[in-house]
Amino acid sequence: MTARFAEIADGVHVLREPLLHVNVTLVVGDGAALLVDTLSTAGQVAALAAAARAVTAAPWTLVNTHHHFDHCFGNATLAADPPRPVYAHEIAAEAMREPDRLRREAYAEIRDTHPALAGEVAGTVLLAPTHTVHGETTLDVGGRRVVLRHPGRGHTAGDLVVHVPDADVLVAGDLVEQSGPPAFEESYPLQWPDTVAELLRMTTPTTVVVPGHGDPVDAEFVRAQHSQLVELARLIRAGHTDNAPPERVAVEAPFGARPALHAAHRGYAELNNPT
Repeated sequence: MTARFAEIADGVHVLREPLLHVNVTLVVGDGAALLVDTLSTAGQVAALAAAARAVTAAPWTLVNTHHHFDHCFGNATLAADPPRPVYAHEIAAEAMREPDRLRREAYAEIRDTHPALAGEVAGTVLLAPTHTVHGETTLDVGGRRVVLRHPGRGHTAGDLVVHVPDADVLVAGDLVEQSGPPAFEESYPLQWPDTVAELLRMTTPTTVVVPGHGDPVDAEFVRAQHSQLVELARLIRAGHTDNAPPERVAVEAPFGARPALHAAHRGYAELNNPT
């Protein structure tokens, strides 16, 4: 992996991994740093660590925005020696305590599209978070206030966002996507719009939003994606009421038929089994 961090705001840097376009955010304070998400494999993370060390020599704390392999499988390489704190939502942390299951799921997900990466992922050592977040936690990163917040269910049940108020940066994880459509395989599509609305309440007209994958965006981009999520949820509810097959919803829905079909199945399951 050849990539480097680019500064997007004062002391906030983003590295975009070139294969899956995953973003890693580095927040630098006075003698301390924070890395948000840790990529997929030891090889990727060695390059990530070198890129981070080119920016700062400060010790880092880690945050995982959620439990999917491309956002947390690098924990062991970055946090094991010397031991460093790793934060995640409590639901994501629980999932990461099942490393065999996560490795199997990751391998199955990418074996056809990225077979070499799948082979590496299958042998990756996982490290579960050391600290969990329920609703909100505030960290002091070298004198900088950084807020870890669970805004609600969306891409998963355990998404965290990272807000750096003094830089006006919001790291959204896969709750916001730029380089492709949102991923709905483990999603809550009927709740996702409210979750993104909560994100928008954390933004200003000048906020830089770092999506899980792709280029940083602004609040207007997030509003547009929110509108699409609202329309998707409306179509799912209407289709369920009319006893329409999920395939019919997917044809009409935003984001394309394949992602929308996952969303329709998940949304129907929500409506059939409300919690």
